[in-house]
Amino acid sequence: MKVENITNIEKFFEVVDSCKGKVELVTGEGDRLNLKSKLSQYVSMANIFSNGEIPELEIIAYEKEDIDKLVNFMMNGE
Repeated sequence: MKVENITNIEKFFEVVDSCKGKVELVTGEGDRLNLKSKLSQYVSMANIFSNGEIPELEIIAYEKEDIDKLVNFMMNGE
C-alpha cells in the first residue's frame, strides 16, 4: 500500500510497533526493510524525509488486522 504525507512520524511508528505481523518498507531500489526493527526505523527516518514529513512510502503488511490499523492511521491519524 502507498502511504502519503505522514506528519506524525512518532505515531506512525507506534502503530507499526503495535502490529502483530511483519510490516515492511519497500525502498526505491525494491529492497524491503522490516519497519518493526528500530534500526530500520532510524535509517528510514534519516533517508526518506528531511523536513519532518514523509511524502510517500510503499509499505507491505501481511496481516489483515495490521492493514486495518495502518489504514485507520492514514485516514484518522489514530
